[in-house]
Amino acid sequence: MGTKLGMMSYFEPSGTVVPVTVIGFREGNIVTQVKTEATDGYDAVQVGYRRVRDRKLTKPEMGHLEKSGIIPLRHLQEFRLQNVEGFEPNQRLVFDEFFKEGDLVDVSGTTIGKGFQGGIKRHNFKRGQMSHGSKSHRELGSIGAGTTPGRVYKGKKMPGRMGGTKRKIRKLKIVKIDNELRIVMVKGAVPGKPGNLLRITPAKIVGVNIPKN
Repeated sequence: MGTKLGMMSYFEPSGTVVPVTVIGFREGNIVTQVKTEATDGYDAVQVGYRRVRDRKLTKPEMGHLEKSGIIPLRHLQEFRLQNVEGFEPNQRLVFDEFFKEGDLVDVSGTTIGKGFQGGIKRHNFKRGQMSHGSKSHRELGSIGAGTTPGRVYKGKKMPGRMGGTKRKIRKLKIVKIDNELRIVMVKGAVPGKPGNLLRITPAKIVGVNIPKN
């Protein structure tokens, strides 16, 4: 897990300019629990991120962490694995031990909330004429038939809350890893605003076409 710091331009040695998102790592990324098939029915590793004061957590949260002698951590997330050998509670995870420059990763986070928005901004609808005689400038228009079916179909694109949802951007390339500054540069944009929590996992390659001889 990491924190989105913002975007910038990165110049590769060849001179190519690449738009990158800078992801920083605060104190954390510590294994807080190891789940196995025998004890929990599946294999997974729970990881904690971003140290906070004791009073910021509830007593159940503090008790869960104190069981393994772990510092107070704000965020806890679980990562499913096929094999949890090599992981143990209170183990600190280092980014460059799992990823290297050139790897593809999936980055997920919460998008920027836009509040209540109309159909034009939310669904890219076209507006009507802006002349004085027009009765429909930015209104939605018809939303369904009359007597039959006598209702609005579920899923109809209408005004409503926009943004503030979970999104995952797949197969982003790691351009640069800086261990001194504890930052990683990923090509392209990722969800959320600066300061948001991000979840980074190895890219899931689906439907790879194998060339025929």
